Amino acid sequence: MPGRIVHFELVAADADRASGFWNGLFGWNVGGSVMEGFDYRMFDAGEGQGGAIYPAQEGQSPGNAIIYFDTEDIDASIAKVRELGGTADEKQPVPTHGWFAGCKDTEGNSFSLWQNDSNAA
Repeated sequence: MPGRIVHFELVAADADRASGFWNGLFGWNVGGSVMEGFDYRMFDAGEGQGGAIYPAQEGQSPGNAIIYFDTEDIDASIAKVRELGGTADEKQPVPTHGWFAGCKDTEGNSFSLWQNDSNAA
């Protein structure tokens, strides 16, 4: 369903501490890193929803969640964001999983779009 939250990322000052908090609060079972060279810890948050915790990167503030909204046509959604006065980066692949694009609404709220596509490369 377009607009459904499908993934979110929690940016942490201390990924171990954040993982312990969310494991304890909701039992999300935050795992170890799933990416080589980058501490990106994924978890299942419920039916069709997942998330990740990772340490803040240079220029990124901890404490800011990034929410990913599902879209059936990421190119059309990027164009719509721009048409409505928001900003949208070009789409980027997550190989064999899909496409994402970082965006901001008219008020400066950051979010991302996500389109499943097993052919993304």
